[in-house]
Amino acid sequence: MATTSRSAIGRRAALAALGAGATALAAPRIVRAQDKVVRIGMPTILSGRVAQLGNSSRNAVLMEVERINAAGGLAGRRIEMVIRDSKGQPQEAARIARELINTEGCDLLLDGEASSGGFAVNEVARDLGVLCVHTNSETSSLTADPKLRLPNAFRVCRQGVHDSIVGGSYAAGVAKAKGLKRWATCAPDYAYGRDTTAQYVEYLKHFMPDVEIITQAWPKLFQPDYTENITKLLQAKPQALYTCLWAGDLTAFVDQASIYALLSQMELFAVNMADYTTLTAVKHLPPGIHSGNRYIKTFPKTPQNAAWADAYRARYKEYPTTWSWQNSAAMHFFEAAAKRANSVDGKKLAEVLPGLTVEVPFGTDGTITMRGEDHTIINYAIGWGTTIPTEPYVPDMHPGDWKQIVELEAEWKKANHYT
Repeated sequence: MATTSRSAIGRRAALAALGAGATALAAPRIVRAQDKVVRIGMPTILSGRVAQLGNSSRNAVLMEVERINAAGGLAGRRIEMVIRDSKGQPQEAARIARELINTEGCDLLLDGEASSGGFAVNEVARDLGVLCVHTNSETSSLTADPKLRLPNAFRVCRQGVHDSIVGGSYAAGVAKAKGLKRWATCAPDYAYGRDTTAQYVEYLKHFMPDVEIITQAWPKLFQPDYTENITKLLQAKPQALYTCLWAGDLTAFVDQASIYALLSQMELFAVNMADYTTLTAVKHLPPGIHSGNRYIKTFPKTPQNAAWADAYRARYKEYPTTWSWQNSAAMHFFEAAAKRANSVDGKKLAEVLPGLTVEVPFGTDGTITMRGEDHTIINYAIGWGTTIPTEPYVPDMHPGDWKQIVELEAEWKKANHYT
């Protein structure tokens, strides 16, 4: 019988040990493959003055992830969210987005940033080629401008030009009835504030050409004190004021404006007021503030919308926000796209998302469509009304006309050389 030398036995032992080590090292990857996980990275704002944006976005996402995972996941893969706080800093949003893909191993990006960070995340998506769905950036140019638009980036949220068309039409009706010809604006000094204000003024004048803008104030984003801006507005003595301040900035502005009795001297048109966290955060909500809908459970006035709001409130002890419905809708788009493509591969999802329609409580007819030509959603509930101090806060919302919105938006794109 053949014998085996000690050296041969040693070599075999070493090889066996090496093989066992290799198996051990490979174990985490095998576990993940067996677990069939799809990781979605989400940069958003979870701290600071506008933390409600990120917190309510995250809440809605986690509620939908639980539902989708219980139903079998995305194309059979369980969703695992990796959520990081950018603190509202664009450079941090870009760094986190890149790290989520390159270091954290995320397969897809859900960009929960405001416009200030959304543009930075968009450039990361351009560089890495990863599928990115923007859920909170409302600056119209993000998807309207072909220089910024990407084949792998989509927007599931409202946008400024839509709000401005509906808001301009509504405001012109009020202005004609009350003789409001002298207007002022007060908006945050960054892309969203500048772009949306210009669009609002454009459509206000489209529907009422004899309107005059007599002064404009441009406070910094997250500015704590608005005394200088309020004083400027009081000195100009406009009959009406438009603002697209939002979240904590809008709350602080309205509270400080009340001290100076500004709102008793002019009509206020605040596109971002009708959101529960803003409506309830103002110390003494004045009646008669004109606002676009952000999110309220009574618009659209359907059982599905009310049930979704109540389910969110039961889980988180507060009502959802506009960021909540947008992020919820985004998860519905991921779900529908994965089902159609039978895949969670970003490239395959990007191929089926254009033109996709999903059933959600937030559409004018119970559906929202991802428009193929510019990767942004249409047919979501949009309107304007006036506030009262208690629920339902905006009892009579006047819905926008999507036929009119699309027609005027097309003219706007052409005038800006976007088409």
